[in-house]
Amino acid sequence: MLSLPSYPTTRPRLTLAAALLLAATSCRVAQTSATNSAKTAPVAAAVAAAPADPAVVVPNAAVPVPTPPAGPTVAEAAQNQWYLRDPKLDNTPGTGTTRTYAELLKGRTPSPVLVAVIDSGIDTAHVDLKSIIWRNPGEIPGNGLDDDHNGYVDDVHGWNFLGGKDGRNISVETLESTRVVAKYGPRFAGKTSAQIKPAERADYRMYLRAKKAYDAKRQELTGEVGQFDQTKGFITQLSAAIKEKAGVAKVDTTTLRVAAANMPSADLKGALLSLYQNMKQGGIGDTDALLAELDTEMKDQREQLDYSLNTKFNARAEIVGDNPDDVNQRDYGNNDVTGPDALHGTHVAGIIAAVRDNGIGVQGIAATPVRVMSVRAVPNGDERDKDVANAIRYAVDNGAQIINMSFGKEFSPQRAAVEAAYKYAASKNVLLVHAAGNEDDNLDVTAHYPAAFYLNGTVPPNLLTIGASGPQDDENLPASFSNYSKKQVDVFAPGVGIFSTLPNNKYGMESGTSMASPVTAGVAAVLKSYFPSLTAVDLKRIIRQSAQVHHTQVLVPGENGKKADFSTLSISGGVVDLYEAVRLAAQEADAKKQ
Repeated sequence: MLSLPSYPTTRPRLTLAAALLLAATSCRVAQTSATNSAKTAPVAAAVAAAPADPAVVVPNAAVPVPTPPAGPTVAEAAQNQWYLRDPKLDNTPGTGTTRTYAELLKGRTPSPVLVAVIDSGIDTAHVDLKSIIWRNPGEIPGNGLDDDHNGYVDDVHGWNFLGGKDGRNISVETLESTRVVAKYGPRFAGKTSAQIKPAERADYRMYLRAKKAYDAKRQELTGEVGQFDQTKGFITQLSAAIKEKAGVAKVDTTTLRVAAANMPSADLKGALLSLYQNMKQGGIGDTDALLAELDTEMKDQREQLDYSLNTKFNARAEIVGDNPDDVNQRDYGNNDVTGPDALHGTHVAGIIAAVRDNGIGVQGIAATPVRVMSVRAVPNGDERDKDVANAIRYAVDNGAQIINMSFGKEFSPQRAAVEAAYKYAASKNVLLVHAAGNEDDNLDVTAHYPAAFYLNGTVPPNLLTIGASGPQDDENLPASFSNYSKKQVDVFAPGVGIFSTLPNNKYGMESGTSMASPVTAGVAAVLKSYFPSLTAVDLKRIIRQSAQVHHTQVLVPGENGKKADFSTLSISGGVVDLYEAVRLAAQEADAKKQ
């Protein structure tokens, strides 16, 4: 999907729809100017009627899904997996994964490694994933008992902290700003700081910030819903016209580029080229796929207005039935680790460890015997701090050595609980890999959570924070949507047009720091597998030290054309490089033997 977040920082998925919306809007403006046509008619209704209750979802297992034919061959998929290529041999700022296996790992014996994916859920039956999904050795499936006495019944492949004991699942959640406004609004709305007791002023300040963010998001989405309807109509007409003129069934990016080149109007030419470039960057192959993307985006926007930004919506109380304010509570959820929308988590899992030697589909960064555990804690909306903390603890207690966390948000009311879980993971030698976020923000200026530092200002020794990079070493090397920071982002990794697994044995491209994070988690898994004595601190150090440093003058995300040296956007100044990381780890291992 695309390069700008369709949801706030919280939404695990992101799409290029926002950028495409701008491009398409430019097309409409240019077309109106060139043809002197009438203005587009206004949208009849800004928000369509909402479904009955999207938060109440039965487990996926209750609805059989036909299995489509097997996916592309490894060779076919490799054409799309640019991030596996080598920066030196292939002149592509990839990870060097293919070269690493061919040159450096031959003759070495890998050890088992378990990577936990805290996400929206994973399709554990996917043909390219089912053999690498973690199987709890102490649990007997389906007997309704907690056989291994870890506090979770039938947790065969992981645990779902967004489910109820009756099998239902949360699909849509509120944003954290919505929850803050709902909780503190009755107490603080309309009051000035002078009217607030000193002990409540921290909560009052958080409420004011959340209310501002909440109001801004509602206004933004209300406008976008109408614009998306207009955009879809315009692109539908544009696509049909090009299909007829070019005599093609689909308008792919090549056809679009040719159409732009032959456009007599300079305005339309520029607008079509902008649309072409955004589609290319987002890995959207043709206008039919773009229209499907816009349909999904429109649904998401309406869903946010109706539920995520609804202060009266509370699926948690009915479905999960826990006490959200009790961060010490652990006994809630269910064992449905797929959930109602496993697209994001399935894509992330494939990037890390999709089977490399089965002859079909994509190749994960890490190879067997690396395994993936699914821990569901990220809904459509904002994850809760309590769930994140419990998900980390569950993963650590059940053997995970690396945890991928492709999520984030603007507010963190229970930040202390998350930090305690970070410290618990550090005490057990577990590496945490976290997506930097997709708001094109400088994290040194604008805070996002989970943060890359503790409340006391110290830095977690076992945490890597990852920005997203693109496939060309040019001004677009940092993804236009990626957050960055010289103090808080450790390293960048490929996160634009990443081809990986999707639910129901499908494959597709996604973009975001959500993809860059599992690329890095996969690199860490390879290092841990072939050099098992490496600690979490070692993995962090080696990944940073081995990054391919670039001094390219690049467009700084969110800075309207401002350029800077790419090396100034992160602590390491570079892009994750598996080849150099393995070489460094091998050198250190050989030195210890001498």
